[in-house]
Amino acid sequence: MKIDLTGTKFIANEEGLVLTAYQCSAGVWTIGLGSTYYANGKKVQKGDKLPSIAAAYELFALTVQNYEVAVNNGVKVPLNQNQFNALLSLVYNIGVAGFLSSTVLKRINAKASFDDVAEAWRRWNKVKGVENAVLKARRNRELKLYAA
Repeated sequence: MKIDLTGTKFIANEEGLVLTAYQCSAGVWTIGLGSTYYANGKKVQKGDKLPSIAAAYELFALTVQNYEVAVNNGVKVPLNQNQFNALLSLVYNIGVAGFLSSTVLKRINAKASFDDVAEAWRRWNKVKGVENAVLKARRNRELKLYAA
């Protein structure tokens, strides 16, 4: 599967659009629509700038491919497009390694109930071990999309 327009809009809304590099709440340099790396693998650094909104979306389109691969390879059960988009948002935020070793993935693959998946999903609401209200709200929006 691949992200669709709904998924792109969802993640863009969650990440925001910033053309100048900034540090996210975890202290990671980020640019565009939440990208932390460029297509060539180079990390985003302080002082980096994107030339346009179009460049931010181009970077996102290249970046999101890695997350699509992770979801497609990690999830062993059928997903609908909304579930895939919601999982992409989660993986885009927590990283591939976090997702592939997560209880969320284990529960999805075990065909656990929505409530059991949601309980594991909502655990990803911390920055450096401290609960974060922004992430808590994001997880709830992701779960709403997942259930749609």
